[in-house]
Amino acid sequence: MRLLFCSFFLLTALNAAAQSAGLLGFSPTAAEEQRALEAKFDGYLKAGNLDEWMKYLSAEPHHVGSPYDKKVVDFMAEKFRSWGFEVKVERFDVLFPTPKIRELELIAPTKYTALLQEPPVAGDPYTEQTAAALPPYNCFSIDGEVTAELVFVNYGIPADYEELEKRGISVKGKIVLAKYQGSWRGIKPKLAAEKGAIGCLIYSDPADDGYVQGATYPDGAYKNEYGVQRGAVMDLPMQPGDPLTPGYGAVEGAERVPRVGNPVLTKIPVLPISYHDAQPLLEALAGPVAPASWRGGLPLTYRIGPGPAKVHLKLAFNWDLAPAYDVIATLRGRTYPDEWIIRGNHHDAWVHGANDPISGMVTVLEEARAVSELVKTGWRPARTLVYCAWGAEEPGLLGSTEWVETHAGELTQKAVAYINTDATGRGYLRAGGSHTLEKFFGEITTEVQDPTHGGSLLERRSAQSRAAGGNALTSFPLYALGSGSDYSPFFQHLGIASFNLGFSGESSGGEYHTMYDSYEHYKRFKDPDFRYGATLVKVAGRTTLRLANAEVLPFEFSRFSKTITGYGQEVMALADNLREATAKENALIRDGIYEKVVRPGETLNVPEPKAEVPFLNFAPLQTGLRRIAGLADQYDANAATKLSATDRRQINQLFKDLERSLTRPEGLPRRPWFVHHVYAPGFYTGYGVKTLPGVREAIEQRNYEEAQEQIIKLGEVLAGYADRMAKIIALTE
Repeated sequence: MRLLFCSFFLLTALNAAAQSAGLLGFSPTAAEEQRALEAKFDGYLKAGNLDEWMKYLSAEPHHVGSPYDKKVVDFMAEKFRSWGFEVKVERFDVLFPTPKIRELELIAPTKYTALLQEPPVAGDPYTEQTAAALPPYNCFSIDGEVTAELVFVNYGIPADYEELEKRGISVKGKIVLAKYQGSWRGIKPKLAAEKGAIGCLIYSDPADDGYVQGATYPDGAYKNEYGVQRGAVMDLPMQPGDPLTPGYGAVEGAERVPRVGNPVLTKIPVLPISYHDAQPLLEALAGPVAPASWRGGLPLTYRIGPGPAKVHLKLAFNWDLAPAYDVIATLRGRTYPDEWIIRGNHHDAWVHGANDPISGMVTVLEEARAVSELVKTGWRPARTLVYCAWGAEEPGLLGSTEWVETHAGELTQKAVAYINTDATGRGYLRAGGSHTLEKFFGEITTEVQDPTHGGSLLERRSAQSRAAGGNALTSFPLYALGSGSDYSPFFQHLGIASFNLGFSGESSGGEYHTMYDSYEHYKRFKDPDFRYGATLVKVAGRTTLRLANAEVLPFEFSRFSKTITGYGQEVMALADNLREATAKENALIRDGIYEKVVRPGETLNVPEPKAEVPFLNFAPLQTGLRRIAGLADQYDANAATKLSATDRRQINQLFKDLERSLTRPEGLPRRPWFVHHVYAPGFYTGYGVKTLPGVREAIEQRNYEEAQEQIIKLGEVLAGYADRMAKIIALTE
């Protein structure tokens, strides 16, 4: 009891200290006023609104172009208008293929016709709305009809194909069967086609999100045997958005490039299936037993093939344009109306989308409503607030990308930051974003309390870290942003500082992109009373309001310097480790030791020797990192708030464009849409981030000439960033 009392006392003292501390970007008086404003904001929040709006917004399937999608748009637009926002609904006509023919058959050595359906489940009436729902499919697969032997490729990532090559197994002319997870789904058909495959099937193994993890729906949250993950398979790491209007908005009268041969479409037909449909295919495979790490949770011996399993796959699509509607609600700022804080999420779903995206979308609505209540008291934000509900995110970030491309000039001049909340549940706060805002965001996590366990969100996250065998956290870490949601066009195409926020860790399941992501599922297994949803409104609301009201924009350099120095050390170590590994492997090949028996009757295939890794000149990168580190601690945020209004405006303009100084107009090699040179989705990871991507991926792909070129370009980027840092610091001296 004494220990509990002491812990409570310490917790209370820490929370009180956090509340009394200053705020980055605010003078002491302004910080006190800001906290009083946030207390009012919290008082307006109603978790019941999140519940009510989710029930309405996810009541029917509302994919792009569906009748209920327009009802969702009209509902939200009317809400924003009723709250006093200036509202505009912008329409973009985007390519959105829907399935016309889906056929999959096992034709040898046994016969099986895949169901390719998600039947209703008892107790969830939403799952009965099959007539209005899109069936399971992969959007932006090409049409095709193929028949071939099957090869199991695990997750279908580069390492898996290296394993196959070692075993002398080729997928050329075959159809591959890959598990979901391991990487973004679009990487699987992309890599399979590069390896010569003519078709691709993707299934969710029960070991990953089915009965191995827990009870399946409707008894539990995990994927039942019929659940299928829909999703886009366009080459998202090349460029998101409408494939027919690359780099510019899909507005009326826009020129549209040809569909056939479009570089972002798949090169082979691809179809997602359930583990009910995958099991007969896996049972029909012969050949080597799969490595231990490849085996899933189905009651069978996982084998690789090829064959004797032979399948016939036939796909055809309606290649139509569909309307993507973006709801844009604006509240003009009183002091800096031409500096915008943008808050958003998407509203479209593959089916009902209660978790993805509606759980995140309703937090945007409730935040905007609470802000409107503050306005009624006579308050107005210093900077302009722009609340956005994006259409057509699921097919490939289409709605947000088309809006960003259409308004790129104005956004480049005015946008300060973008804040995204795609989906949220119960558990621990996870946040990704620009590391120049990490300290700013960390202040929020010390003040907002966990709604179930007490203590700050930082303390809760720290407890999670310790329980997992890690260290206690003294500050809240932002993860690096890759792709997969609507921050990408802001962050990686225009260089606008961004966040992606949500709770997870105690609400896992298997409903993602299935018919079973319903209101009923969310209420039972995700966040039943929406207490974590309301807490996310507090977190995102403070992020929005503090960015809007800060006297000096709350960027700083120390966290970014530490983070990017770590990235630099990683890519230099990557080159050294690759050089060492290549030398060892070549020695094994040279000495005839590489070939060895792995099982009776099996041998590893001897690969060709690889080119030796040269020593790269990292001096431009090292110089840039040293200069940033030398400047990082010289910025005095407190001094900045004491400057004249004119000097503060000048600093704010420099800060507003700070993230943009990490971009180059020509973009990354072979994907010019991505202009950020510190963060980008990986060419073979999709959603997963690659930091210092130009250098890192060139080394990984053993393109050493390009790696040296990218080191020089990255050095120039960092030099420009340091120049901006120096200008900001000079104004505070």
